[in-house]
Amino acid sequence: MTSSLKSQRRILIKLSGEALGGATQFGIEPEILSAMARNIIDIKNRNVQVALVIGGGNIFRGAALQKAGMDRTVGDHMGMLATVINGLAMRDELIRQGSECVLMSAQGIDSITTQYQAQAGREILERGAVLICAGGTGSPFFTTDTAAVLRAVELHCDEVLKGTKVDGVYSADPFKDPNATLYKALTYKEVLQKELEVMDLTAFALARDHGMNIRVFNMTKEGALLNAAAGGDEGTLIS
Repeated sequence: MTSSLKSQRRILIKLSGEALGGATQFGIEPEILSAMARNIIDIKNRNVQVALVIGGGNIFRGAALQKAGMDRTVGDHMGMLATVINGLAMRDELIRQGSECVLMSAQGIDSITTQYQAQAGREILERGAVLICAGGTGSPFFTTDTAAVLRAVELHCDEVLKGTKVDGVYSADPFKDPNATLYKALTYKEVLQKELEVMDLTAFALARDHGMNIRVFNMTKEGALLNAAAGGDEGTLIS
């Protein structure tokens, strides 16, 4: 996915909100936030343009409340606001460490964010700032995986990097099956045929239809994010 104006490699990194919470997967651990920001700045210094989508599961987990009767739309809107909180924290840390960063949100919160707009987002990336896309897609019933692929397509990114707790896509859950096999490369068709869990189907179909490469990697592995961002053979590439 390229643009005639794009002069550098451009990626979108999808991080789970739980990753910011550390061992408890809740709240925001300052040390983890700081380390993530350092990694992102290191990526920028390697001549890569960086957009981010961060989930909100460390702040709000709606599944239990929805089972207890909360309206799904209300829960999803609360989840979108949680991603804005994480985006604010990451923006502040990146700026503190010396990097220009812009937080855009699908919801208009004029006092703390900029309204998301694709062309403006591409211009932000071109000038070398980190772009954080918060607020999901702006509509309920869509995951942050879908938001990540949607923004990657709109921003003309080359690849979506999806950080997980494992080294890539396996034939089965490696935590449950010691014989599970790690795939280094897959096609969209193979993922569907093998019924592998990479992203939710809406996100995956959007990536397939727009030819957006997805790289799944272990975000807890030292150096994995930098290697993946630079185009190295990290994790599993789906294309």
